[in-house]
Amino acid sequence: MTLVRSSDTLALINLTDQALRVRAVAAASTYATDDLVQVLLAYMTTGSIKGARTSERTLAAYALTVRDFVPWAQHNGVQLLRPGRRDGGRYIAHLQTRPSAGRGKTGTLSAATIAQYVAGARALYRALRWAGATEAQPFEDAHVPPDPTPGIVKNPPYLSEIDAVLPHCDPPLGALLLLCAHAGLRITEALNVRLTDIQGVQLTVHGKGGKDRRVPLGRRVRAALHELSPVSAEGHFFTWNYHQAKYRMRKAFTAAGHGESWRGFHAARKHSGTRLYRATKDFTRVGLFLGHSSVDTTRRYVAMEDNDVQDEVEDF
Repeated sequence: MTLVRSSDTLALINLTDQALRVRAVAAASTYATDDLVQVLLAYMTTGSIKGARTSERTLAAYALTVRDFVPWAQHNGVQLLRPGRRDGGRYIAHLQTRPSAGRGKTGTLSAATIAQYVAGARALYRALRWAGATEAQPFEDAHVPPDPTPGIVKNPPYLSEIDAVLPHCDPPLGALLLLCAHAGLRITEALNVRLTDIQGVQLTVHGKGGKDRRVPLGRRVRAALHELSPVSAEGHFFTWNYHQAKYRMRKAFTAAGHGESWRGFHAARKHSGTRLYRATKDFTRVGLFLGHSSVDTTRRYVAMEDNDVQDEVEDF
């Protein structure tokens, strides 16, 4: 089943204001989860800041929130159109105490996961306001306590694992790993690389929010891409979706004896950020390389060495 039922979403977008309001009110009043997902998708693709450029992963994450929040609201007596001022906090408390359902995970939901759910719930209420169904904002003053453990500590970059895993990858999988670990691409960016994106030693990357950037390719990445042939009429090198790529990469890590070290593709991107920072000592250059709009984001991608300033303070 696809995430976006385009005909349903388009039908909502093309309704008059009054008809849209009636549909949204009816969906919220009856806790019709599927209909509320469509209201959310219609808003995200036409009324949100990014509009039609909103990523599929964001849409999927927010739709998941609706499918979680609406049944919870119904079970706990929350009227979606007239929620109590404390209902947002009640839902957050529920998330904070709920066991994690992730594969191989124990304990409660992480702070990052809770923040994603709350972002989706806020988006649902923006969608309901956009549709004219309610002015309620139950999550306006509801806050998610931050995780005191830095992300770079919880999910550090791969180090020696990259070179250990590469011999266990076939050419396409090896190229994909190098695009993330050496060229610093997000996995979605890497999976969308086309032959025409390569210009000599540089790659045009089609990034988040429709932003393009030019990334220099090291010799190992260039050699890996040179081994590949396009597998689509548009010149793409990969036909995998995210889950297919993840399955293959996890198998390669396991074959290399690093199955327990697998932490997803993001740790490979952090590998590139950390290595480039250690070479340049410049967060701004690393941020441009990774496609970050803020240096503060870049800092979360770099694992600092212990006593990194020992030489500088030696003669204080």
